[in-house]
Amino acid sequence: MNGYTAHPADRHRAPAERHYDVVVVGGGAAGLSGALTLGRARRSVLVVDAGEPRNAPAEGIHGLLGNEGTPPAALLATGRDEVRGYGGEIVDGTVVAAERGADGGFRVILADGGAVRAARLLVTTGLVDRLPALPGLAELWGTDVLHCPYCHGWEVRDRAIGVLATGPQAVAQALLWRQWSDRVTLFTHTGPEPGEQEYEQLAARGIAVVVGTVAALETAGGGLSGVRLAEGPVIACRTLVVAPYFAARADVLASLGLETVGQEVAGQETARRIEADPTGATAVPGVWVAGNVADPLEKVAGAIASGVRAAAAVNADLVAEETRRAVAARRDPFSAEREREVCTAVLGDRRHGL
Repeated sequence: MNGYTAHPADRHRAPAERHYDVVVVGGGAAGLSGALTLGRARRSVLVVDAGEPRNAPAEGIHGLLGNEGTPPAALLATGRDEVRGYGGEIVDGTVVAAERGADGGFRVILADGGAVRAARLLVTTGLVDRLPALPGLAELWGTDVLHCPYCHGWEVRDRAIGVLATGPQAVAQALLWRQWSDRVTLFTHTGPEPGEQEYEQLAARGIAVVVGTVAALETAGGGLSGVRLAEGPVIACRTLVVAPYFAARADVLASLGLETVGQEVAGQETARRIEADPTGATAVPGVWVAGNVADPLEKVAGAIASGVRAAAAVNADLVAEETRRAVAARRDPFSAEREREVCTAVLGDRRHGL
């Protein structure tokens, strides 16, 4: 559940085979920002949203100027209203594949069997956080089990914070979270034991180290109360920091031949993402990406910015195509009528005022 209430203007099924300038796959911060930018550029836009925002468990969004503490569902509801205000359409559904059409555009296939057509695609499907397999951990994800201090550090300041080591960056995580609390404990779990220099750094900052495997999380009153070791006691803890594996939601891109690539930190693969240039353009002409599907570490503010950048690039690409066709038609007056028919078929004649 994404928490927001469907608007009467939102559709539950896409108009059969209708053609849009751009179909945006994914209706989170990046997708809605891209759709808003394209709507203001007088493009016909359809947003298809599966309703699975990554930050749904969080109580509020932080570090987003002008929206500090805004619940994620409220931000999305406002974003949808703004997109609709510029003629954008929104469908609640899942895109399962996309096909390249003979005209160079795309046929976008939905899980309900419907399909729409688009001259360009903007994919903003985000990622899935793959969490360590510990009893009780997934249930507390986004509340007492966290990963980003800039998103949640202030809210858990001065608590007893545990850092669960699953890779070589655990010591750096512990030192970072020490900024928000002087009660930080590093649990070595499945990560490497700190080296001599790292032990010195941890000791200098007053960070305790517990060597051993964590068996489960303990709760009390619906919240985290402690970490139970496989061989040993329960260590009191109110917040547990983990490092998820970030897996891009990229099935629709795979249907177009775009595969994810690994991203490493200190020699360990921590994520898979879609490669793109700074504007979000992928190796497949006509397909752009934005948000966490391209950059697993992007926060909400960055996702919004990337959606705007990608949308501007998409619009510029469409302008270049329209200009090329207009020049060709001007040079060959006899083909002008045919060129107009092609432009209408590919890009549609649905801009405001036309």
